[in-house]
Amino acid sequence: MGNFWKKLSKPFTVLAPMDGVTDTVFRQIINSIGRPDVFFTEFVNCEGLLSAGKKVVAERLKYVRNEQPIVAQIWGVKPDSFRKVAQYIRKLGFAGIDINMGCPDRAVIRDGACAGLIKNPNLAQKIIQAAKKGADGLPVSVKTRIGFHAEDIEEWIGFLLKQDLSAISIHLRTVRELSKVPAHWELMPKIMELRNKIAPKTFIIGNGDIKSLAEVKEKHKLYGCDGYMIGTGIFANPWLFNSSVKLEDIVVKERLNLYLKHIDLFSKTWGESKNPATLKKFCKTYVNNFSGAVSLREKIMLSKSLKELRDTITTYISPNLPNALKFLP
Repeated sequence: MGNFWKKLSKPFTVLAPMDGVTDTVFRQIINSIGRPDVFFTEFVNCEGLLSAGKKVVAERLKYVRNEQPIVAQIWGVKPDSFRKVAQYIRKLGFAGIDINMGCPDRAVIRDGACAGLIKNPNLAQKIIQAAKKGADGLPVSVKTRIGFHAEDIEEWIGFLLKQDLSAISIHLRTVRELSKVPAHWELMPKIMELRNKIAPKTFIIGNGDIKSLAEVKEKHKLYGCDGYMIGTGIFANPWLFNSSVKLEDIVVKERLNLYLKHIDLFSKTWGESKNPATLKKFCKTYVNNFSGAVSLREKIMLSKSLKELRDTITTYISPNLPNALKFLP
């Protein structure tokens, strides 16, 4: 595909990689109702993919053709593992490779991975170089944060800009802040100025607290990022990337039927290989803001199988739900 980033119209949109969420099933659901310009996989551990348990880890790299362009996001601490995994990903036909240098999970940071690399630029550089070598021309990008304990744009973002990356996605919070404070969009002008000075060909993707395409347009006017990444905003509105759909026009039955579609695709894709309880984490995405939603959610959370989950929703729809029932304000 070459460097697909260069072919995107600006500002482009990206669905953020979210562990346990953005598998091929969820991406296909989003694709069916209004997709972003770019998809990312869940986090894929390089060492795990090269281990005896690689079959389970490799499930995170499953995708279908209409998800393209799709980027595989990988993480780990061993540069040679990044090289080998990048070679493997390239053969799978992904559009790009992204290195996770932003996840704030304590366990992975303790091992020096993900956001832990912010404190180890020497290892970060070796990992980037190894991934690029294995990618053999496939675009390599990094997703990160603005610093570890405090904002560190000059040093950390400046360092990344010197690595000849195709794109850098920047979550506008520090690692210490997690998601407890508003994203620091006021720092984006400083980042863009640094990008223009050091690496004008590297795309900057802003990330943090974006909940609609209207906000994308607003932020693009203010900051001029090349792209905008949206994560948890998709939970409140699965149709977020569809500019022709207003959430208030989606009737409850349509939303619940989308949940059923999600369940059926999950069953078709994974069979018994994945715990059906995974689907419960999407419950509030589909079941909220209408009369009876709390009671239905409680029943769904008690479901012990895919069939029971599906029957609970189907039973609720059939006798009780008028076609035109809409969400409450």
